[in-house]
Amino acid sequence: MSTRSVRPSEEDADSPELPAVQSALAAEHAAVYGYGVLGGRLDGKRRAEARAAYDAHRARRDALARAARDLGGRPVASDAAYGLPFPVADAASAERLAAELEDRIAGAYADLVRACEGARREEAAGALREAAVRSARWRGRNVAFPGLAERAAGADPAATGPVEAAGADGSR
Repeated sequence: MSTRSVRPSEEDADSPELPAVQSALAAEHAAVYGYGVLGGRLDGKRRAEARAAYDAHRARRDALARAARDLGGRPVASDAAYGLPFPVADAASAERLAAELEDRIAGAYADLVRACEGARREEAAGALREAAVRSARWRGRNVAFPGLAERAAGADPAATGPVEAAGADGSR
Protein backbone atom coordinates (compact mmCIF):
# COMPACT_ATOMS: atom_id res chain seq x y z
CA MET A 1 0.00 0.00 0.00
CA SER A 2 1.31 3.37 -0.79
CA THR A 3 1.09 6.31 1.51
CA ARG A 4 1.61 9.79 0.24
CA SER A 5 4.74 11.57 1.28
CA VAL A 6 4.30 14.45 3.62
CA ARG A 7 6.44 17.51 2.99
CA PRO A 8 6.62 20.07 5.72
CA SER A 9 5.49 23.54 4.76
CA GLU A 10 7.31 26.66 5.84
CA GLU A 11 5.08 26.93 8.89
CA ASP A 12 5.94 23.34 9.84
CA ALA A 13 9.70 23.98 9.74
CA ASP A 14 9.76 24.98 13.41
CA SER A 15 8.61 21.54 14.56
CA PRO A 16 10.82 18.55 13.75
CA GLU A 17 8.11 16.31 15.19
CA LEU A 18 5.34 17.42 12.87
CA PRO A 19 6.58 15.72 9.67
CA ALA A 20 7.03 12.44 11.57
CA VAL A 21 3.58 12.76 13.15
CA GLN A 22 2.09 13.42 9.71
CA SER A 23 3.88 10.40 8.21
CA ALA A 24 2.64 8.15 11.03
CA LEU A 25 -0.86 9.56 10.54
CA ALA A 26 -0.72 8.79 6.81
CA ALA A 27 0.42 5.24 7.63
CA GLU A 28 -2.46 4.84 10.10
CA HIS A 29 -4.93 6.01 7.42
CA ALA A 30 -3.56 3.31 5.10
CA ALA A 31 -3.72 0.68 7.86
CA VAL A 32 -7.35 1.48 8.66
CA TYR A 33 -8.18 1.11 4.97
CA GLY A 34 -6.19 -2.12 4.68
CA TYR A 35 -7.83 -3.73 7.69
CA GLY A 36 -11.20 -2.82 6.21
CA VAL A 37 -10.26 -4.78 3.11
CA LEU A 38 -8.76 -7.83 4.79
CA GLY A 39 -11.37 -8.21 7.53
CA GLY A 40 -13.91 -9.57 5.07
CA ARG A 41 -11.58 -12.45 4.16
CA LEU A 42 -11.18 -13.75 7.72
CA ASP A 43 -13.44 -15.55 10.13
CA GLY A 44 -13.48 -16.68 13.73
CA LYS A 45 -10.53 -15.77 15.92
CA ARG A 46 -8.58 -14.15 13.09
CA ARG A 47 -11.51 -11.88 12.24
CA ALA A 48 -11.71 -10.83 15.89
CA GLU A 49 -7.94 -10.08 15.84
CA ALA A 50 -8.40 -8.02 12.69
CA ARG A 51 -11.26 -6.09 14.27
CA ALA A 52 -9.17 -5.35 17.37
CA ALA A 53 -6.29 -4.15 15.18
CA TYR A 54 -8.68 -2.03 13.11
CA ASP A 55 -10.01 -0.39 16.27
CA ALA A 56 -6.47 0.16 17.61
CA HIS A 57 -5.37 1.80 14.35
CA ARG A 58 -8.44 4.04 14.32
CA ALA A 59 -7.65 5.17 17.87
CA ARG A 60 -3.99 5.81 16.99
CA ARG A 61 -5.06 7.67 13.85
CA ASP A 62 -7.32 9.95 15.87
CA ALA A 63 -4.59 10.57 18.46
CA LEU A 64 -2.09 11.45 15.73
CA ALA A 65 -4.55 13.88 14.14
CA ARG A 66 -4.83 15.62 17.52
CA ALA A 67 -1.04 15.62 17.87
CA ALA A 68 -0.65 17.24 14.44
CA ARG A 69 -3.08 19.97 15.46
CA ASP A 70 -1.31 20.40 18.81
CA LEU A 71 1.95 20.93 16.91
CA GLY A 72 0.31 23.65 14.82
CA GLY A 73 -0.22 21.57 11.71
CA ARG A 74 -3.19 20.50 9.68
CA PRO A 75 -3.61 16.70 9.88
CA VAL A 76 -2.95 14.93 6.60
CA ALA A 77 -6.19 13.61 5.14
CA SER A 78 -6.86 10.02 4.20
CA ASP A 79 -6.86 9.04 0.56
CA ALA A 80 -10.18 7.85 -0.87
CA ALA A 81 -8.56 4.47 -1.63
CA TYR A 82 -5.14 2.84 -1.45
CA GLY A 83 -3.40 0.46 -3.80
CA LEU A 84 -2.83 -2.92 -2.21
CA PRO A 85 0.61 -4.54 -2.61
CA PHE A 86 -1.03 -7.77 -3.84
CA PRO A 87 -4.54 -9.17 -4.36
CA VAL A 88 -6.36 -10.18 -1.18
CA ALA A 89 -8.51 -13.10 -2.24
CA ASP A 90 -8.45 -15.46 0.76
CA ALA A 91 -7.55 -15.78 4.43
CA ALA A 92 -3.87 -16.48 3.73
CA SER A 93 -3.42 -13.32 1.65
CA ALA A 94 -5.43 -11.34 4.22
CA GLU A 95 -3.06 -12.46 6.97
CA ARG A 96 -0.07 -11.61 4.79
CA LEU A 97 -1.52 -8.12 4.18
CA ALA A 98 -2.07 -7.63 7.92
CA ALA A 99 1.59 -8.47 8.59
CA GLU A 100 2.67 -6.07 5.83
CA LEU A 101 0.49 -3.29 7.25
CA GLU A 102 1.98 -3.77 10.70
CA ASP A 103 5.52 -3.74 9.31
CA ARG A 104 4.84 -0.44 7.57
CA ILE A 105 3.25 1.02 10.68
CA ALA A 106 6.28 -0.08 12.71
CA GLY A 107 8.51 1.82 10.29
CA ALA A 108 6.47 4.99 10.66
CA TYR A 109 6.56 4.75 14.44
CA ALA A 110 10.30 4.03 14.44
CA ASP A 111 10.71 7.34 12.60
CA LEU A 112 8.45 9.06 15.11
CA VAL A 113 10.45 7.67 18.04
CA ARG A 114 13.59 9.17 16.48
CA ALA A 115 11.91 12.55 15.89
CA CYS A 116 10.41 13.32 19.27
CA GLU A 117 10.96 13.27 23.01
CA GLY A 118 9.00 12.90 26.19
CA ALA A 119 5.46 11.60 26.27
CA ARG A 120 5.05 11.59 22.49
CA ARG A 121 8.18 9.47 22.15
CA GLU A 122 6.89 7.06 24.78
CA GLU A 123 3.57 6.78 22.92
CA ALA A 124 5.37 6.18 19.63
CA ALA A 125 7.53 3.48 21.20
CA GLY A 126 4.40 1.81 22.55
CA ALA A 127 2.77 1.93 19.12
CA LEU A 128 5.93 0.48 17.56
CA ARG A 129 5.89 -2.38 20.07
CA GLU A 130 2.19 -3.07 19.43
CA ALA A 131 2.75 -3.12 15.66
CA ALA A 132 5.71 -5.50 16.05
CA VAL A 133 3.65 -7.87 18.20
CA ARG A 134 0.71 -7.79 15.80
CA SER A 135 3.04 -8.39 12.86
CA ALA A 136 4.55 -11.40 14.64
CA ARG A 137 1.10 -12.79 15.35
CA TRP A 138 -0.03 -12.43 11.76
CA ARG A 139 3.21 -13.80 10.35
CA GLY A 140 3.69 -16.57 12.91
CA ARG A 141 7.25 -15.38 13.64
CA ASN A 142 9.00 -12.13 14.46
CA VAL A 143 11.69 -10.02 12.84
CA ALA A 144 14.74 -8.45 14.40
CA PHE A 145 14.40 -4.71 14.88
CA PRO A 146 10.88 -4.22 13.50
CA GLY A 147 10.33 -0.92 11.79
CA LEU A 148 13.95 -0.35 10.83
CA ALA A 149 14.49 0.06 7.11
CA GLU A 150 18.18 -0.66 7.63
CA ARG A 151 17.62 -4.35 8.37
CA ALA A 152 19.04 -6.65 5.74
CA ALA A 153 16.62 -7.30 2.92
CA GLY A 154 17.66 -10.93 2.63
CA ALA A 155 17.76 -11.70 6.36
CA ASP A 156 15.73 -14.64 7.55
CA PRO A 157 13.10 -13.20 9.94
CA ALA A 158 12.60 -16.63 11.51
CA ALA A 159 16.20 -16.60 12.73
CA THR A 160 15.22 -14.31 15.61
CA GLY A 161 13.27 -17.02 17.37
CA PRO A 162 9.67 -17.98 17.97
CA VAL A 163 6.74 -15.57 18.15
CA GLU A 164 6.70 -15.83 21.92
CA ALA A 165 10.09 -14.09 22.03
CA ALA A 166 8.35 -10.91 20.86
CA GLY A 167 5.76 -11.11 23.62
CA ALA A 168 3.05 -12.06 21.15
CA ASP A 169 1.71 -14.64 23.58
CA GLY A 170 0.74 -11.83 25.97
CA SER A 171 3.63 -12.41 28.38
CA ARG A 172 6.42 -9.98 29.12
